[in-house]
Amino acid sequence: MAFSLKNLSSLLNVAIQHKASDIHIRTNEVPCLRIRGELVPIQTKVFAPEDITDIIKILMPGRDNSDLNMKSEIDGAFGIEDLCRVRYNIFRYFGNYGIVLRVVNTQVPDLGSLDMTKTISRIALQKRGMILVTGATGSGKSTTLAAMINHINENRGSHIITIEDPIEYLHPQKMSRVSQREVGRDTEDFTSGLRSALRQDPDVILIGEMRDPITVNIALKAAETGHVVFSTLHTTNTVTTIGRIISMFPAHEQSEVRKRLAENIYAIIGQRMLAGKNGKTVIAQEIMVTSAGIRDCISGKDDINRIPSIISQGQGKSTNGGQTFDQHIMFLYQKGFIEKEVALEAVSSQSDFIQKLIVE
Repeated sequence: MAFSLKNLSSLLNVAIQHKASDIHIRTNEVPCLRIRGELVPIQTKVFAPEDITDIIKILMPGRDNSDLNMKSEIDGAFGIEDLCRVRYNIFRYFGNYGIVLRVVNTQVPDLGSLDMTKTISRIALQKRGMILVTGATGSGKSTTLAAMINHINENRGSHIITIEDPIEYLHPQKMSRVSQREVGRDTEDFTSGLRSALRQDPDVILIGEMRDPITVNIALKAAETGHVVFSTLHTTNTVTTIGRIISMFPAHEQSEVRKRLAENIYAIIGQRMLAGKNGKTVIAQEIMVTSAGIRDCISGKDDINRIPSIISQGQGKSTNGGQTFDQHIMFLYQKGFIEKEVALEAVSSQSDFIQKLIVE
């Protein structure tokens, strides 16, 4: 019997019920769910090659496997009404097909539902500069960006252009006009889409990911000319994010890149997923809002490794509102969202964390 849309819907329902972030499907194996960071097999039938082919046909209607035979892997998105959207990657390994589905809720998140700080709301409504959300794969970067775009959409009459690969959340038109463009369907690539965006009277530009120096250059140009630019990087914190961007460029260009970054980065939001109580997942955030001291660190006038210390001094201040990962992890522990063992494993210095607990 052919694997149908109904079968796929049932599989996605199981994933949603177990709060899984991803579904792994491989030829001649049972599917697995990624739950709280671990892959868990589902007690169901082994997926035969024919089942995999049927799923690919569902995900890519109107296309045949020749695309996959030419490219070896394909990214895309697929939605089931009233259930969810999925971001998929179809790939080949040892002559077989594998599929990874990232489960995306069809409801665009808002900052309140994500328990984001007021600082994030204020950052979202910034009208100029570069705002980066960073973290490992699966740390919730896309969800945070979607919530920030939604916050703009609800509070400002702006033209928001997104360039995504693929589109995950579908934004309705509220106060703003949202033009969502998908790489490979609506524009050739990030670079082409970003260049065109500058001629489309944007107020806000979202780039799915900073992948190369050309994209960074155009994004900086957009920020320099009075736009606000949102994007992501797969980096662990503010210092590594700045270092990654600088290292994309040849040595003779890095001094100028440092200067441009110092002048145009408005905020960097780093994210980590932590195991919360009662089976919940909790996001820990480092929030850097650029200040004069941080500009000096980025430009090279001061040591870049001083940035965490400068960030820590901004916690609780209305003019900044920044926080380090350790400060937020302490907050999450004190509020009862995470266990002490989880906090100790996540902080950069266990001895400092324990000392602060004793003092407080």
